[in-house]
Amino acid sequence: MFLQQLINGFTLGAVYALIALGYTMVYGILELINFAHGEIYMLGAYITIISLSILTITGLTSKSLILSLLIVLIITTIISGAYGLTMERAAYRPLRHAPRLSPLISAIGVSIFLQNYVMLTQGSADKIFPHILPPGGLSMADVTLTYMQMFIIITSVFLMTALHTFIRKTRLGKAMRATAQDKKMASLVGIDIDTVIMVTFITGSALAAVAGFMVAMYYGLVNFYMGYVAGIKAFTAAVLGGIGNIQGAVFGGFLLGILESLGAAYISSEYKDAFAFIILILILIFKPTGLLGERVPEKV
Repeated sequence: MFLQQLINGFTLGAVYALIALGYTMVYGILELINFAHGEIYMLGAYITIISLSILTITGLTSKSLILSLLIVLIITTIISGAYGLTMERAAYRPLRHAPRLSPLISAIGVSIFLQNYVMLTQGSADKIFPHILPPGGLSMADVTLTYMQMFIIITSVFLMTALHTFIRKTRLGKAMRATAQDKKMASLVGIDIDTVIMVTFITGSALAAVAGFMVAMYYGLVNFYMGYVAGIKAFTAAVLGGIGNIQGAVFGGFLLGILESLGAAYISSEYKDAFAFIILILILIFKPTGLLGERVPEKV
């Protein structure tokens, strides 16, 4: 039972890690907690269902399921990235030099707006996503790793590795790291700060959309308020690993998923959502910089 819960937690943690990366990237650049980021994840799940429904009507899914899923994934990331870009342009860029409380309030307002926008356009009832991947998986004794779990873990690890390579090896990634260290100095050496911030929001939104895509397939249900709880948990994962730290967000996501799964199995499944908040409180009390975070001087 322990190994099975470990696999379940690792799968859940992969989703949390993808969403947490968006939180930590935006905070690293702007020192802003984007509380509307969970709603981008929710939008990704809805766009997945809508796109797959359209492809099913056209008959493409019956011809090639893999091609259909690939098209749905591309559509989901593009549209969610566009939402993220629009959110940055409309809600955050005008408040970039405002007091810190102003963009925080704006983020909460965007979150509430997106929830109600989806509820009014798609209805308040849960949407069902068909189980299209074949059942079964790899079994050993009483432990089973399903094909869907393998897909989530492999896809998440691939995207995390690709993001790490992008930030470390590419010119734009180096510009993002320079901007995170000192925006004013980065601007003086010729880095376009607006472009860096735009790419950061698009990238984080695309990763959250992929998480929504996979969760819709995994659980088979989506609703307009699913982004709130998942967003809070992903934020907890980012704080757990060290907010602003890419590796910390990944580590925190997997650790939170494992702890939540073990807590639900051995303590109580009714309080599984509370474990994330308990962990958040403990981390803020005993190690507010996170497990992999470092205390840095506050920027003036």
